[in-house]
Amino acid sequence: MTIASREDLQRARLDADREMKKQDVRVLVCAGTGCVASGSEAVFEEFRNQLEGREGISLSFAPHEHTKVAAVCHTGCQGICEIGPLVRIQSGDQVIQYVKVQPSDVSAIIMRTILHGEVIDHLLYHQQAQYVSPDDIPFIAKQTRVVLSNCGKYEPDSLAEYIYSGGFSALEKALFDMTPQQVIEEVSNSGLRGRGGAGFPTGRKWSQVARQKDPVRYVVCNGDEGDPGAFMDGSVMEGDPYKMIEGMMIAAYAVGAQEGYIYVRAEYPLSVARLREAIRNLEEAGLLGSNILGSSYSFRLHINRGAGAFVCGEGSALTASIEGKRGMPRVKPPRTVEHGLWAKPTVLNNVETYANVPRIITDGAAWFRSIGSENSPGTKTFSLTGAIQNTGLIEVPMGTTMRQIIYDIGGGIKDGGTFKAVQIGGPSGGCLTEKELDVGLDFESVKKYDAIIGSGGMVVLNQSSCMVEVARFFMGFTQRESCGKCTPCREGTKRMLEILQKIVDGRGEMSDLDELDDLAQMVRSMSLCGLGKSAPLPVISTLHQFRDEYVEHIVDKRCRAHVCAKLRRFIIDPDKCVGCGKCARNCPAGAIIGAKKMPHKIVTDACIRCGSCQENCAFDAIYIEY
Repeated sequence: MTIASREDLQRARLDADREMKKQDVRVLVCAGTGCVASGSEAVFEEFRNQLEGREGISLSFAPHEHTKVAAVCHTGCQGICEIGPLVRIQSGDQVIQYVKVQPSDVSAIIMRTILHGEVIDHLLYHQQAQYVSPDDIPFIAKQTRVVLSNCGKYEPDSLAEYIYSGGFSALEKALFDMTPQQVIEEVSNSGLRGRGGAGFPTGRKWSQVARQKDPVRYVVCNGDEGDPGAFMDGSVMEGDPYKMIEGMMIAAYAVGAQEGYIYVRAEYPLSVARLREAIRNLEEAGLLGSNILGSSYSFRLHINRGAGAFVCGEGSALTASIEGKRGMPRVKPPRTVEHGLWAKPTVLNNVETYANVPRIITDGAAWFRSIGSENSPGTKTFSLTGAIQNTGLIEVPMGTTMRQIIYDIGGGIKDGGTFKAVQIGGPSGGCLTEKELDVGLDFESVKKYDAIIGSGGMVVLNQSSCMVEVARFFMGFTQRESCGKCTPCREGTKRMLEILQKIVDGRGEMSDLDELDDLAQMVRSMSLCGLGKSAPLPVISTLHQFRDEYVEHIVDKRCRAHVCAKLRRFIIDPDKCVGCGKCARNCPAGAIIGAKKMPHKIVTDACIRCGSCQENCAFDAIYIEY
């Protein structure tokens, strides 16, 4: 399929529409990373194998009166990652969502659902009620999907299906009906802000690049997404790569760039594979290259894989990595818009930001502003993980409260637990507590609580989470990932981690809390890059919100969540101990004393809390006290 003009694109839409209308049934198998990991490829192959040559069904168009045409397709992430593999059966306007589908279920789905239109109850989603359509499931129904609108509906690799969904309508409109300046003005008027974490106005960034005197400009996409527990950008690249690419192409047209780079972390092999396939398809169709759609506009796109350095999520470190240098931030100004990739003016946005652009161009700035909050229009994707009933990928309007996300969409705390906090913004984010459940999540609101929206990682914590350990865990990650270029981040995070480790080990002193706070403020104010400046936020927010837990660890040598192993005490119950001595013989620290056939005792100061004594006691005489 060659698309060399506007007319060719319009014909391609008609062709795609005709092909889609030939399909009586679409078997949509989730091929997001979560479902692939739980075995969806085996389910996909089983559908293909069983439908191939089956009487009454054809996998290609066959105009026989009693033959159904079925299409077996991969899709992007269908959202409810925890209960995959996910399969949707679409027949006309009816869509049935099946969960936890195994290859052994395929035969029944073909016979009962595809051939006879029956619903298989035990494969449906259940939570207080039984749901047939994905749009009826509260987890999905209460979302507003813009960036993720195609995920779960179309084949990620298929250019024809993307065009059928409205793809490249925005590029067509921009090239033939708008000037570059009008494109920038539309994006500026929409209020779109960078979804990578900083929330910088996208239109302003584009206009700064467009007015540079240097004629060579670049467009770069940050697909690094190194936050633990975050998978939003990866899911967009896997599930709808053309949308992101179309957004990049529009940005390139607006600022006068002819070359672009997508920087993807190497740990996202599925994203890399689907982006490569999309770029290959676009080049073959003539939608990437010279004189796109017969216009004077030309654009080429490349993929660079990162080696997993968290700091390469920072703009100047990312561009340095693309150039083949060590990924380290540099002093600013000049900023990336003036001195970016190869010292040229560069537009650098993340995956989600670019994926918002096509709808803004087709539907207008006013439509985009009708969603979200006044200062943060549009939607935001979040990866919802942790102690939550429904984990997965969500998209909600900016300004949605944490209560709506956790209880209306997420289904509440898992196993009837008690909500404690949400760690938001990844390792450089902070914690929001029950007091902030009704705070609208947007760029400005969360700053008041020493937190950030970040790229959208959201980890829900329950009563079994120790907030001191949470701070130590994230500080450990940040300290390991520090590039080491600036002293405040390199040495400050190391010292903060040492103090946190000391506290969870039961060796903390009250003076440590003041030192932690002083170090956090120093690192926050003096680090070279944004990642260093936000690194102390987990400590700052937990110190503020959960200071009593820090004090308990230091003064009472107690962890209320029963998480910190060094604060547990092993006690021998004298009424159960028979004095066999097996615990003492297996104690590597020699911390157990007692005469033969007499109750033994553990010397707490000598105990290393390894648990060997409890494992070796045959009389259940040893218990843990926190």
